[in-house]
Amino acid sequence: MNADSYVETATRADDPLQYAVVDGRTGTAVGTLALMRQDPSNGVVEVGSVAFSPLLKRTPISTEAQFLLMSYVFDELGYRCYEWKCDSLNAPSRKAALRLRFSFEGIFRQALVYKDRSRDAAWYSVIDSEWPHVGEALREWLSPDNFGADGVQKRSLSAVRASVA
Repeated sequence: MNADSYVETATRADDPLQYAVVDGRTGTAVGTLALMRQDPSNGVVEVGSVAFSPLLKRTPISTEAQFLLMSYVFDELGYRCYEWKCDSLNAPSRKAALRLRFSFEGIFRQALVYKDRSRDAAWYSVIDSEWPHVGEALREWLSPDNFGADGVQKRSLSAVRASVA
């Protein structure tokens, strides 16, 4: 499927509901992520279909995109649980989930077949009672005051998290 066909198909779907990640400085689209497996009656939704460009490396944009979607889910939609699922072999995705303060829920063995192999899924979540603390740390880390003119962070997310605990 070419990029135009993918975009057209993605914009017509309600689930997953795709969001573009746009670099505010340049106006360039640098990635996508989606809300999927939406279950409003139980207040549960999953973030997925995350595809970030190499242009996001060493920038706070990917963290900001995740924060904005989490904030929308909890603060606007009033959901109770925000899930992150990934291939159990995807170490960068698992590391990102933990960095953003998702809690590890477990491994769902043989969750699906993907690229001709049985894939185990690592499940993570943030629940509504955790969101105020998680959100406060992300908001403080993303503050322009936390970044120098060169765009480099002054305090790590873990240091910020420790100071707001």
